[in-house]
Amino acid sequence: MLMKSMNLIKLATLFFLLLFCFPLSAQNVHPWDKYLDELTSSEVVDIEVTEEMYDILSDLSEHPIDINTATREDLSRIPFLSSQQIEDIQAYVYRTKGLKSISELSMIESLGPVCRNLLSYFVYIGSESKPNFPSLKNIFKYGKNELLLSGKIPFYDRHGDKNGYLGPKYRHSFRYDFSYGNYVTLGFLGSQDPGEPFLTNRNHLGYDHYSYYLVLRDLGRIKVLALGQYKLRLGMGLVMNTDFGFGKLMTLNSLGRSTNSVRANTSRSSANYLQGAASTVSILKGLDLTAFVSYRPFDATLNESGTIRTILKTGYHRTVSELNRKNNAHQFTSGGNLHWEASGFHAGITAIYCHVDKSLQPQTSQLYRLYYPSGSNFWNASLDYGYMNYRLSFTGETATGNNNGIATINSLSYLVSNNLSIIALQRFYSKKYSSLFSSSFSEGGRIQNESGVYIGANWQALRHLSLMFYTDYSYFSQPRYQASQSSYCWDNAITATYTLPRWTLLGRYQYKVRQKDNKNKTALINDVTQRGRLSLAFSSSNWGLRLQGDAAYNSYKTTSFGWMTTLSGNYTVWHLHLAGTIGYFNTDDYSSRIYTYERGPLYSFTFPAFYGEGIRYAIFSRLDITPSLLLIAKCGTTDYFDRNHISSGLQQIDHSSQTDLELQVKWKF
Repeated sequence: MLMKSMNLIKLATLFFLLLFCFPLSAQNVHPWDKYLDELTSSEVVDIEVTEEMYDILSDLSEHPIDINTATREDLSRIPFLSSQQIEDIQAYVYRTKGLKSISELSMIESLGPVCRNLLSYFVYIGSESKPNFPSLKNIFKYGKNELLLSGKIPFYDRHGDKNGYLGPKYRHSFRYDFSYGNYVTLGFLGSQDPGEPFLTNRNHLGYDHYSYYLVLRDLGRIKVLALGQYKLRLGMGLVMNTDFGFGKLMTLNSLGRSTNSVRANTSRSSANYLQGAASTVSILKGLDLTAFVSYRPFDATLNESGTIRTILKTGYHRTVSELNRKNNAHQFTSGGNLHWEASGFHAGITAIYCHVDKSLQPQTSQLYRLYYPSGSNFWNASLDYGYMNYRLSFTGETATGNNNGIATINSLSYLVSNNLSIIALQRFYSKKYSSLFSSSFSEGGRIQNESGVYIGANWQALRHLSLMFYTDYSYFSQPRYQASQSSYCWDNAITATYTLPRWTLLGRYQYKVRQKDNKNKTALINDVTQRGRLSLAFSSSNWGLRLQGDAAYNSYKTTSFGWMTTLSGNYTVWHLHLAGTIGYFNTDDYSSRIYTYERGPLYSFTFPAFYGEGIRYAIFSRLDITPSLLLIAKCGTTDYFDRNHISSGLQQIDHSSQTDLELQVKWKF
């Protein structure tokens, strides 16, 4: 009781500190990530999707696009824009001979308030004519250098830090970038997870993971050329997508957009990238060829025979066993896409081949792994297609592969009026279809053993009120994880946003039913999860506050309820930006956990889950010392009232409190 009383005192103290931290002066810095949060915050199963998108948007915010000279390919790099919005932006620029102010985005009717505010952070008003690719002399003379150093210091010890992990408990990384506008990007980064050896063991070169890349754009007929490590997306991702995907809310905003993209691998993760070269070349007007080749190592769990049981994507190399699995297999991949578009129609053909130096042999005794890919050589091919006019957009892709399985996804969106758009999406992924690089719209997380229909609407009901709704039904004909026979899932969500010049009121409700095994695995029962959110935000010229309440209810074998209330604020004075968050959570168990977004340093996506009872408080500060030097610090603490230790195994912390300090320095030169 004494500990709980002390924590409540901390909660009250920090609450009042937040209230008094926001006097009225100076200029505000509106973080773009709060608008992304409004588009993705209910996507609790799509955190990896949002991380990739966050990484893309972080780069774009540092290197925005000139909206007056941007090509369709340039605007396609902004993941939340639909094909129709891209067309409307280009049409407006052509009609007005260039935007004179960012506020003119409000004249493009297909851009909703949230999308319009978000877009303003990734574009700028530049010249009305696009210059040619710069000379090598100008690139070196006027190019910009950036060095980013990041570190995370935990004020606690895990069991593995004392005995088990091979390296120090600190996370740290560096990133160097050289850029010239959007034409040239050259970079190199290294990253280290807590517990991984540094300058020792197999990491004798220092960091556990390195990435290096060179990307050139608009080099004559060469639209993009990537060397080193890169991300690649072709069509709708049924055959090849190591880049971002779309969750259910983002699908509603992007209206099922299909696009090819090649970009640098700027992620600190050692998974989901290709290594070698990729390029998109304009062969004729409206006809592009994207080709790539890749050879890279990857982590795998091996069977006694030396074959691969599981491909690992965690990237952790903290213990002897994890380090022994580092880069213990290799893959060679090559292929390409031929893309044609004219008069609103587009079509493409994709083909890839992959060879793995150790044969894949998954444990098929687990029924849900029965149709996992096996063997050493894999191929996939697909057709993607579509048509778009002012109101109608249709996109789709149909693919096959080694086992003659079929996968198809088709999306139809219609702009009923300037205030109402609807979308219907159908997918069928055969149990026999598999691709090592596929990532597209799905409920089960795999492009296999799933069929379903998704219907959504985005309605600007009133001048200040917007509504978003979707319903998604999925059927799985074969066993899947936690369901030993055919099953289904039904997911529904509605979001209402009421926006005034200074106030934003948001309400969201999600209802999801999944069939899972009962306790004895003799039959399926419903796992029902309901989530709700209500938030009220206020912003002025220099400060802002947001009060948010979240609730979750789960019914599966037993019932579980949880809730969390969060107060956050920000304040800017001179070159200093401050932000604070404090929240109290109380859930019965992990099944009713609460997810909330929390602002972090550059290129750092924070979307923690809270369960049990406790408080979470964090302070964020950003100081622009000069236009070339930036310092960021964030300190966050989670205090639990219902336990005397956190986590288990090597990750266990023998305290009820967990505090981390994140530091970041950015230098432009």
